[in-house]
Amino acid sequence: MSLNRLVVGALAPDRHLWQNQWLRRCLTAIIGLILGINVVCFPAIAATPAVEVNVSLGNQADELKFFPNQFEFVAGTRYKLLLDNPSPQKHYFTAKDFADASWTQKVEAAKVEVKGAIHELELKPTGEAEWVFVPMKPGTYELHCSIPGHTEAGMVGEITIKPS
Repeated sequence: MSLNRLVVGALAPDRHLWQNQWLRRCLTAIIGLILGINVVCFPAIAATPAVEVNVSLGNQADELKFFPNQFEFVAGTRYKLLLDNPSPQKHYFTAKDFADASWTQKVEAAKVEVKGAIHELELKPTGEAEWVFVPMKPGTYELHCSIPGHTEAGMVGEITIKPS
């Protein structure tokens, strides 16, 4: 009996050690796979030339509209949105759900580059910005200016992401 306990006691630490090593190896493999996908896929997308799309938030006549106000993107394609505000007042390019359905490579404005999740861009009068992104999730998304009264006055649009 004591020999049996001795054998079981001697094997138990080895069994846990084996389970821990196996778990560590599995986690390492999963993390490696995720990092490998990012290294292989996103740099390949980031290295391709971006399709440029010009957007004006308002105009010099101070019309509360996006020019254009309908956008169609293809999932997996890299785009560079060139935004400008010729209007005498500030405007917002607000499309949270679209931004959540896209991978943002960068936003650049006034010699400042921002990386990470973007939900809205504010452009002051004569302001300009670049938004480089890859749409990922097909669907139709709302665009609007979130300044009170601007949406109601017609500063709205629609963004469609089509499957690749």
